[in-house]
Amino acid sequence: MARAISKSGPVTALGAMSGTSLDGVDAAVVVTDGHVIMAFGGSRYHAYDAPEQSVLEAALGQWQGAEVDAATDVIEQAHLAVLEQFDGIDLVGFHGQTLAHAPRTRGTLQVGDGGWLAEALGIPVVWDFRSADVELGGEGAPLAPFFHFACAKHIGETEPIVFLNLGGVGNLTYVDPSFARPEVTGALLAFDTGPANAPVNDLMRARLGQAYDVDGKVARQGKVEQGALELFLAEPYFARMPPKSLDRNDFAEMIALVGELSDADATATLTGMCAAAVLEGMRHCPKQPTRVLVTGGGRKNPVLMEMLRAALDCPVAAVETVGLDGDMLEAQAFAYLAVRVARGLPTSCPGTTGVRAAVGGGTVSLPSGDVLSVAEG
Repeated sequence: MARAISKSGPVTALGAMSGTSLDGVDAAVVVTDGHVIMAFGGSRYHAYDAPEQSVLEAALGQWQGAEVDAATDVIEQAHLAVLEQFDGIDLVGFHGQTLAHAPRTRGTLQVGDGGWLAEALGIPVVWDFRSADVELGGEGAPLAPFFHFACAKHIGETEPIVFLNLGGVGNLTYVDPSFARPEVTGALLAFDTGPANAPVNDLMRARLGQAYDVDGKVARQGKVEQGALELFLAEPYFARMPPKSLDRNDFAEMIALVGELSDADATATLTGMCAAAVLEGMRHCPKQPTRVLVTGGGRKNPVLMEMLRAALDCPVAAVETVGLDGDMLEAQAFAYLAVRVARGLPTSCPGTTGVRAAVGGGTVSLPSGDVLSVAEG
């Protein structure tokens, strides 16, 4: 049974994330007042089975239609299955599943009805996190940087650091924790670096029937094809100044660039492309960070981590080295953001998404069926 949410003080929030890797739903608890992290709570993971993954893959890039409806049902049921396992939750942050993302033309689409989920769980649900940012000229992504700022404070950082999330798409957050608030100019710079695990996973499924390159074993047997890497880095995206964001399939032609290569060389080349994209992104950091903390599935690929350490001029380590959970950081982020949305605090700013001004956008759905729209600048 949910407790009433006060206007200040700690909130026990439960966040959920289904990312572009399409592997499953992460759910994690954060106790926060929307500013500082007071405690991390329990977490759960719900893996999609093969039929569910097929439904989600069929809907990628679609804005409406039967495929989108089927994907919506999968997302709602999977989230309900994992979220109803938690007790003592005040508020849920429900990101849904991004199927299409074109902020400068059509907008952004995350499927899943937070109102339906609020009634099913009997707990207020915050959702539709990205639309207000896009409507005010932002990229709508990435949204985790405000949480990264809180994490940097939580672990006692005083000098600039980078959080590097390597999920289906890679994204980088430069944090200067000397600032008091994340929305202050200079505190944050964030953007998508480029494709990360998604192309490798797609290649592994298509060629070898595997979900991903376990421990980088296939990549380690191959070598990076420099010609393909150079063509990849010639993409106009890398010349754009941040903030900037990508859709999962924006670099779909990467598979074609390695189409004639062996399985090992193709995997090594796609892995090298991910690392090269990060290097290009690091050039935009205002100052040299003291270290790069890696989260997401990519941190478990030793070949990718070796490539990053060879390319970058600062230490590179998994976020676990500072006591954070790299499997659950994004789910925790949406727990934290849910509290900020509910309290009218900003969740993005010009330095993170390119939005015209700091904005906190989202919809708070109550179990009664009432809806409170929030968009505070």
